[in-house]
Amino acid sequence: MTQRKATNGGTRTATTLGLLLVVWAGVGLLAVPPAAFAQPAEHGGHSEHGGHAESQGAEDPHAHHKQMLGGRAEIEKVGQLTIPDLPVVTQGGDEVRFYSDLVEDRVVAMNFIFTTCRTICPPLGANFGKLQDLLGERVGRDVRLISVSVDPVTDTPERLKAWGELFGAGPGWTLVTGSKSEVTQLLKSLQVFTPDINDHSPVVLVGNAATGDWIRAYGLAPPKDLAALLESMTAEHRAHGGTK
Repeated sequence: MTQRKATNGGTRTATTLGLLLVVWAGVGLLAVPPAAFAQPAEHGGHSEHGGHAESQGAEDPHAHHKQMLGGRAEIEKVGQLTIPDLPVVTQGGDEVRFYSDLVEDRVVAMNFIFTTCRTICPPLGANFGKLQDLLGERVGRDVRLISVSVDPVTDTPERLKAWGELFGAGPGWTLVTGSKSEVTQLLKSLQVFTPDINDHSPVVLVGNAATGDWIRAYGLAPPKDLAALLESMTAEHRAHGGTK
């Protein structure tokens, strides 16, 4: 199986256990539990890169990204990602390769949902819908939105299409499912797998595959802040010669 590697500096901003992370939400503050950024118990063979922790007082390489999120939303630097080029099926019933067709040389934002979820998934979908509206014609051109089902056995392409339509999913927002074994492998490679789908975290994985820059952000952060983060990554993408 062909695998593609997306690399970065390997540093990450860890959450502080026992404290609440705070995200600015327009006129108020939205308290975010530390568990929203907790590492999943299983990483599917992902190797942690010890010795790359930021030294005390060192410059934060993602300070500008945090500024894009109003300086208040915690983001987490993701270590090395090896993203398999697995076959997945879109909401339109088309089989595509996850990495080469959806991610390679692109700026992407991914969330993780399932259609029978009645808790965090509808707000995640609504947030992507608002993000899509804010980005406008840049969705599909400069940025791709991807929703990955964590329940591929239940989530057929038809179910994903109906779910996406609830939130106005248009061109450039791709919802994917596939075989259980391959989707599990994909989720583990993205470090978001949980054995119980009800335990999945409301995170958005934002990445620039051209530079290997990957971070996690809170999936329910204000869409305007997520849009600013993606615009910042898009500018970096172009500066590094990204073409997609």
